[in-house]
Amino acid sequence: MANMSLQQIFIVFSCLSSVYGLYFHIGETEKKCFIEEIPDETMVVGKYKVEIFDKNVNDYVPTIQGLGMHVEIKDTDSKAILSRTYASEGRFTFTSHSAGEHIICLHSNSSAWFSSGQLRVHLDIQVGEHAVDYQQIQAKDKLSELQLRIRQLLDQVEQITKEQNYQRYREERFRQTSESTNGRVLWWSIAQTVILLVTGFWQMRHLKSFFEAKKLV
Repeated sequence: MANMSLQQIFIVFSCLSSVYGLYFHIGETEKKCFIEEIPDETMVVGKYKVEIFDKNVNDYVPTIQGLGMHVEIKDTDSKAILSRTYASEGRFTFTSHSAGEHIICLHSNSSAWFSSGQLRVHLDIQVGEHAVDYQQIQAKDKLSELQLRIRQLLDQVEQITKEQNYQRYREERFRQTSESTNGRVLWWSIAQTVILLVTGFWQMRHLKSFFEAKKLV
């Protein structure tokens, strides 16, 4: 590790960050939702671009004016932390206040639709330090290349710490669920045993009374 350069360390830490891009198709009244597991106090940036299918060219083209996307984001308690209508291309930003699954939903505003009714949405979600514009920070704070890389490494270490804390939180919740399930199984087994004993005792009394009535004993 001591022989690794600063650039090599930066590349290794970059592989641990959370960022992905995708595209999907939606209809006029359709809503698409995604679940993102986010540590607490973590910034998330979503970038999107909407294209509409043009039958004349049999391909997707940039959308017409007035067509936009409504973005709604809910936290782990199903509380809306963002609900806003944006243009057909743009970005949205929010910061998580609690660790856990956040639901990101997108759907179009239906005021500017025409007959094709088919949209393709390109979505890129960046979590943690990848949501930070380091070029802007470098220009604002007048940082050298080395200072900027150190700043990125510190942010990545902080993000890794948050991820580890979140994984410990998930492990604790899983352990509590397992213990609760095991406790319920134990009590159910005890209840079954008690029911069997009571049933067996009742059957023995019933058989004894039957044999005594028939004068077999």
